Amino acid sequence: MSMIQVTDLTFTYDGSSDPVFENVTFRIDSRWKLGFTGRNGRGKTTFLKLMLGEYPYGGKIQCDLDLEYFPYEIDPGQNTLEAIRAKAPNAQDWEIERELSLLGISAGVLGRPFGTLSNGEQTKIRLAALFLRDNSFLLIDEPTNHLDADGRQMLARYLDRHSGYILVSHDRAFLDACIDHILVINRKNIEIYKGNFTTWEQEKSMQDQRELAENEKHKKEIKRLQEAAARTADWSDKVEKTKHGTRNSGLRPDRGYIGHQAAKMMQRSKSIERRRQAHIEEKAALLHNIDTAEDLKLSPLDFFTDPLLSAVDLSGGYDGRAVFQKLSLEIHAGDRIAVRGGNGCGKSTLLRILCGRKTDHTGKLYKSDRLKISYVPQSTEGLSGDLRAYAQNLQIDESLFKAILRKLDFSRAQFDKDIANFSDGQKKKVLLAGSLCQQAHLYVWDEPLNYIDVLSRMQIERLILDSKPTLLFVEHDIAFCTNIATKTVWL
Repeated sequence: MSMIQVTDLTFTYDGSSDPVFENVTFRIDSRWKLGFTGRNGRGKTTFLKLMLGEYPYGGKIQCDLDLEYFPYEIDPGQNTLEAIRAKAPNAQDWEIERELSLLGISAGVLGRPFGTLSNGEQTKIRLAALFLRDNSFLLIDEPTNHLDADGRQMLARYLDRHSGYILVSHDRAFLDACIDHILVINRKNIEIYKGNFTTWEQEKSMQDQRELAENEKHKKEIKRLQEAAARTADWSDKVEKTKHGTRNSGLRPDRGYIGHQAAKMMQRSKSIERRRQAHIEEKAALLHNIDTAEDLKLSPLDFFTDPLLSAVDLSGGYDGRAVFQKLSLEIHAGDRIAVRGGNGCGKSTLLRILCGRKTDHTGKLYKSDRLKISYVPQSTEGLSGDLRAYAQNLQIDESLFKAILRKLDFSRAQFDKDIANFSDGQKKKVLLAGSLCQQAHLYVWDEPLNYIDVLSRMQIERLILDSKPTLLFVEHDIAFCTNIATKTVWL
């Protein structure tokens, strides 16, 4: 057993005044299967890079193991077996074949150039090579983004057989299946919980409710004490003034007694004020880590005919190769259709065809020219420039666009940055916020949750269930599909 000790970790990006981490201290057992989650832009990938020593930082990170980061680059032309041996030179042939078998990959891929493998196969090969290394602790950053639902389940089973890693993911079901501890970046600190994502979610919810109840109790007590202190101070002033009053029935006021009573009242007022300040300090220590997720709004348009769109004997593909054939479907108002299937079966191709994007296809597609479609692509590549220009290019209201981003946990300081410098999750939120600003009859989203944090996923789920848009989407998050889809199209 070995411990990874993080002590007083402090880090701020050049040119920024806001620290990403400030005096953070915690310990990690190298045998843990450690999930790592938190809202986008809070520093998950940055923390992994700090562990690898890629940025200068304050404090100390002590680890006696070799740290290995996923994903890492492999030359597309390199033989797959050679790529594995480059990472794990001591691995025996039977060990390599065992790992591939656990990941559902045929040993036949070992003789192929790495670049000829699918994205899912490349992900699995990279991970297998890392787990074949000796004396290593793995930093696994978002391994599921190129995997379909079946691939995610297989990878979760594979990771559950191993230990000694930090796993960054926002897929709830995936995390639940393969971790035994979870590291969470909160608004003000970092915490470690024993258990999986659901365990943390339940504990966090109970803790938030306790803090909210305590906060309300302190607010009421502060108000009561404030009123009591004001009354006592007022009484003290009135009594003090009677020292200098007129004679009563020929007798002078007992100024010593009156002064004593006034002093007692003033002392009582100060005591009340000290109690009030104590409640204020206790209240100030609450609610720092409560993440609020405001409800989003969407205003879909009603279409004048139903179905909105229909396809008959549709076949589509690319590079002269059909990836799906003879598909017939109808999209009716209010449908929320999940398009599902394995990697490479044509899900994205189908969405592009239905949106009218230039893609090779045959068959009949019935769609009115007046049908307004809002499309979110799978990739965020090429996003750059400022948010104002992005809003103008989409012809959407800039104020509404930025208001939605604020609800998705963007800071105001983020609005002045180039989109190219955003995290992958923040870029995806830009695409989604743009779509939410568009009034459309049909919303078509291709893997909208890639890189997006769990709290934002729940916000989007609530939005869809409340607004009931007509939605066609591809998504591999099982929890999201289960909660949202009214129909499923399998390719």
